Amino acid sequence: MSVLVNTVVMLGMLVIVPVGLRLAGAVDLDRLRGLWPLFAVPGSIALWLPRGALATALAACYALGTVLLALHAARRFRHGRDRDPAGIALLTALVTPAVAALALMAERSGQELFGFDLGILALTVPHFHFAGFAAALVSGLACRVSGGPAGRFAARSVPLGTLLVLVGYFIGDWAELAGAVVLTAGMWTVGLLTWRLGRAEDRDRTTRILLLGSAAVLVATMLLAMSWALGEATGLPRPSLTWMAATHGVGNALGFALCSLLAWRRIRIDAPTRHTAPTHTEGRTA
Repeated sequence: MSVLVNTVVMLGMLVIVPVGLRLAGAVDLDRLRGLWPLFAVPGSIALWLPRGALATALAACYALGTVLLALHAARRFRHGRDRDPAGIALLTALVTPAVAALALMAERSGQELFGFDLGILALTVPHFHFAGFAAALVSGLACRVSGGPAGRFAARSVPLGTLLVLVGYFIGDWAELAGAVVLTAGMWTVGLLTWRLGRAEDRDRTTRILLLGSAAVLVATMLLAMSWALGEATGLPRPSLTWMAATHGVGNALGFALCSLLAWRRIRIDAPTRHTAPTHTEGRTA
């Protein structure tokens, strides 16, 4: 399972985060996005090394980049920017990689963190790249384009569900289940909005396939997440962590996050001529 998890995490570090930062549409993120390989490449190498000082040091390089993202989010919020639902979703996306990096540093050092064993820490890393960064970012993008109650609900519930799942790690399985319910509701709403975008008459074939495929994947992957959280809280049969990594994890990484961001990149490129997405001023989220 470690090979599979490491490969998925590399996708998050090297592709999902930098592409997502470009889609955020914030000019003040451009410099950090340009420097991102300096953080992500050492972090990726750390995944494949034996646990120890070198792996921990390389993981710390990645953690530095994620802390800079989180500090950037804090500055934007302090200056009164991005306080609408879509903006809050963006700020959530910028903060969540730091949670993943903290778990990575602890796991690479061979030290349990807050009582969590090394296996759980290893799975926390991809979780907060995809169910954290990618999910929050896409919910914000969908809110910006779609608007209306559904868009605002998605942009609010995905960050809230992510936070509740994180809190549930510490206070108990029932809180984690509550977070999974909120996150699933938000993600299914994102899937509905994505499906509607994919069905637009002027959508090109490739973008349509990417959007519709990512929306369909969310139905299955979030059902798996709910079944696992329900089993943890109630003792009912649930999928194993290995099965969850191979299905829920890979589905969210490839089927949802990668396909969604590629589709949104195409939408952003086409927007000036086809008007498939609204135009925003520099420094604002798109």
